[in-house]
Amino acid sequence: MGNVVDLNNQPVETGREIAVSVEQVTKVYKLYGRNRDRMKEALGLTRKKLHREHFALNGVDMKIYQGETVGIIGTNGSGKSTLLKIITGVLNPTGGHVTVNGRISALLELGAGFNMEYTGIENIYLNGTMMGFSNAEIEERMQGILEFADIGDFVNQPVKTYSSGMFVRLAFAVAINIDPEILIVDEALSVGDVFFQSKCYHKFEEFKKMGKTILFVSHDLSSIAKYCDRVVLIDKGVKLGEGSPRQMIDDYKRVLVGQYEMNEEKAEESVSAGENPELLEYGTKQAQITEYYITDDQGKRATAVIKGTEFQIHMRADFYEDLPAPIFAFSFKNIKGTEITGTNTMFEKSFLEPVKAGDTKDVIFTQKMSLQGGEYLLSLGLTGYEKDNFQVYHRLYDVLNVTVVSDKNTVGFYDMDSVVTVIGEESISRAGKSG
Repeated sequence: MGNVVDLNNQPVETGREIAVSVEQVTKVYKLYGRNRDRMKEALGLTRKKLHREHFALNGVDMKIYQGETVGIIGTNGSGKSTLLKIITGVLNPTGGHVTVNGRISALLELGAGFNMEYTGIENIYLNGTMMGFSNAEIEERMQGILEFADIGDFVNQPVKTYSSGMFVRLAFAVAINIDPEILIVDEALSVGDVFFQSKCYHKFEEFKKMGKTILFVSHDLSSIAKYCDRVVLIDKGVKLGEGSPRQMIDDYKRVLVGQYEMNEEKAEESVSAGENPELLEYGTKQAQITEYYITDDQGKRATAVIKGTEFQIHMRADFYEDLPAPIFAFSFKNIKGTEITGTNTMFEKSFLEPVKAGDTKDVIFTQKMSLQGGEYLLSLGLTGYEKDNFQVYHRLYDVLNVTVVSDKNTVGFYDMDSVVTVIGEESISRAGKSG
């Protein structure tokens, strides 16, 4: 079960013990324009400040409770990896404190904790010894490590000869087989093949059921939404917020387009059933989505759609400036925030024209409902490119709750509408004789 979060997206203590506590952690690097300036300062040859300070982290606070799976998201260079290195003791903070309660096993960037000249077997012993295990204890775990890594005879070769995928296999196998109470993973899984990634995520599920703590950094937002109880959003060394995966992923998308500033105005409560009275919206407002709704296969406005039937998504947009080629988009998410499907007019090659200030466009997306029965959230977007720069004119997250009604659900997110044919031996035999 995830950590309780209050209305300001701050964690509320639930009586569980804290696994990791990060208090006002700051990491400052001195950046020099020339190497000789670094030498001058180090030797005290000048009183002038020859460096500028770069705050990789600036006053970050975070608490992770035992048994939680917490994700950390942010753009490249936001400070995510630096924070993990400080938590694991690879780096020392410039200021602040970190407290860890429990044995940590960390899978950071490729090469961390491994000697590239050693063989895979030698590196297993090296890592186990660093974690405080005896040779006998490492040998007890050896078979599990080798089976999970599944790299064959390469385990007897120097790791410098490994592909990145083989390296990750061995590193992850070691990390999860040394009885960690806290597992920390930083993007490394993105290197492995899809089959190994699936194997690793299955292990995450096992760890969660065992009550272990997982700290997870990834750009794979679907995995963040699926596995994390809570998410922390970091940008430029500053923690912007923490809360449910859905909330933080939506905020992260705003960071990506430079429009994170919170809109204080609450959306007026709509009389339409299924509309979100506190929807999240942002954009330059050079154009705006002014109306939206769904119609069912009878052409009636609805928030429930029967699986297998045709339905339409309607959008109306008003344009306040001339725009070169606006793009209309929609997407469906499940209630955990995982994006399931969606499209836009650029993908569909259906509208690639300029518009004038004062224009109004009505866009209708018609499709068959193939999602499994359940609850989904519809988001809408109005974007475009101006001289190769991506612009968000208006984006509306989770504007409608859509219920899919189904009397037959299959595996996964959507139904492949399979047609099953069964041919018995008797039929085959007759078919052979007639031939």
